[in-house]
Amino acid sequence: MNTAVVRGYFAALNAERFAELAEVFADEVEIHTVGAAPVLGREAAIAHFARLLENYAEHTDRVTRWIEADEAVVTEIDFTGRLRDGRPIAFAALDVFDLRAGRIAKVTTWYDTREVRRQILVS
Repeated sequence: MNTAVVRGYFAALNAERFAELAEVFADEVEIHTVGAAPVLGREAAIAHFARLLENYAEHTDRVTRWIEADEAVVTEIDFTGRLRDGRPIAFAALDVFDLRAGRIAKVTTWYDTREVRRQILVS
């Protein structure tokens, strides 16, 4: 069950179907990303992802490993994409999902921010 909810998250995120993304989030969802302030609440989370993804002409989070516990799912991800100016970008990430009542209550994401910044800032 938990894996199905997280699969729904990735399908919605990869397709930028934000109404579907909202459906997998708890009202009080928390988004925690290394190096950034937490994003609190469903509406703020949807706005956060919309802003984040507007920088990409294309993007895919491909899960390469799933670990499931009672109320948690851990995913290893290969992110690939293309920035608006056409440059490719790729990096590995790890997401931890905490679930409550069949919805995502918290997402914590780790990735190499220095490497991502290097790829974005290279001209």
